[in-house]
Amino acid sequence: MHSLWLPVLSVFSRVLLAFSPVFLVPMAWAWFQDKSHYVGIWAIGFAAAVVSGWGLWMLTRHHRRELLPRDGFLLVNLVWVVLPAYAAAPLYYAVPDLSLSKAYFEAMSALTATGATAISGLDQLPLSINIWRCFLQLVGGLGIMLLVVAILPLLGLGGMQLYRAETPGPMKDTKFTPRIAETARGLWGVYAVFALACMLSYRWAGMGWADAFMHMCTTMGLGGFSPYDASFGHYDSARIEWVATVFMTMAGISFLRYFVMLRRRSLRPITNDREIRTYLLVLVASIGLVTALLLAHRVYDDLATALRIAAFHVVSVATTTGYASTDYSQWPVFAPVLLMFLGCFASCAGSTGGGIKMVRMVLLIKQARRELVRIIHPRVINPVTLAGGVVPPQVMNAVLGFMLIYGAATVGLTMLLLLTGLDIVTAFSAVIATVNNIGPGLGQVGPAGNYSVLNDFQIAVLSMAMLLGRLEMLTVLVLFTGHFWRK
Repeated sequence: MHSLWLPVLSVFSRVLLAFSPVFLVPMAWAWFQDKSHYVGIWAIGFAAAVVSGWGLWMLTRHHRRELLPRDGFLLVNLVWVVLPAYAAAPLYYAVPDLSLSKAYFEAMSALTATGATAISGLDQLPLSINIWRCFLQLVGGLGIMLLVVAILPLLGLGGMQLYRAETPGPMKDTKFTPRIAETARGLWGVYAVFALACMLSYRWAGMGWADAFMHMCTTMGLGGFSPYDASFGHYDSARIEWVATVFMTMAGISFLRYFVMLRRRSLRPITNDREIRTYLLVLVASIGLVTALLLAHRVYDDLATALRIAAFHVVSVATTTGYASTDYSQWPVFAPVLLMFLGCFASCAGSTGGGIKMVRMVLLIKQARRELVRIIHPRVINPVTLAGGVVPPQVMNAVLGFMLIYGAATVGLTMLLLLTGLDIVTAFSAVIATVNNIGPGLGQVGPAGNYSVLNDFQIAVLSMAMLLGRLEMLTVLVLFTGHFWRK
């Protein structure tokens, strides 16, 4: 255990030090906007992260070695369990009547870009608190580990192991540049360009600078936090909703593809990608279907309004952002259920979205079609292909294994919530919403409510669900196997 933990803790100490400047962002807003004692809360948070990170580094600095794959999994889990605790501390002290478990839930929701909130009265919170909630989603969008690999190459300490454990999607062995640190820096560079464009677009659409910054954070991170209880309903602006729809759609596409597109100066990495084409097709078809449904049931009387509202909510939930401008749970029941279903798989691997990822659904459909062909022609050679190449059997096995565990975890967590007395709609939709990092569910945790109605045990279960979803099940569950801990 000594040889396993100390090198991991040595790297984690630097992760914590790299995370500490995040506290300075809300502190700056508190200093220039709030002019209140909240500046001290952020200063203490920053100091706590620096002191504990530096102290841990001093204790472990002599225990450095190349990280093994097992170390990468351990480190990623340690980061995503411990950093929300640091992020939760300011919320616990600054938000009235917020329990420790709900503060941790809020921080976990922010860093995993889930967008499920347990805080009511967001409009009355100090600006720096809302800045903190939203900025954490920007940081967590592409993953804290990618940020750390980008700015701290760790002197060659196994960056690829961290990248493989952190990156969502099944194609984790693909490297787009010779060095993983270069890839990570490229991804964050693309992310930063999109973020700036998004913030300026929100400002152009009519938001103030603070609101534009906060919604940029939660749009590019596909997290969905808002500084208002009514979310986008606070603005009631068609222009703002269309800006959000465009940037959520763009953020639902793999940032790896944007990176390759810029390096090659060609649109082909986007236009020739089967996953992206399927993603856009599903969005367009779903928007058309929901628009027709809203018009047929006279929810809206004119096509322009129905199309705007349908496009905004389909893209919001499908990309696992979770914004809302109206209570879509009151629509004909097919629509909200369709939205939740889309949130389970629509976003692309390599995007900031959650869920199964579209590429897995494409592979599963191809595998199902292959098995149907084999029933009729048992001797036919019909491999699963993607992007013109044969998908290796180990990738298909990983996809099938992931889906099995995904289904089992969803059922298990739902049964656990039902055991606590929740109704089936709230329990099941809450699990779907947190495991897939969507945010709002249905029932008591629908778009018109939030997770503050749940008790501490239910909140703890859903905090675990968000962690499982963010790290795609296997990265977390592998720690609970006996083989992981054997030498």
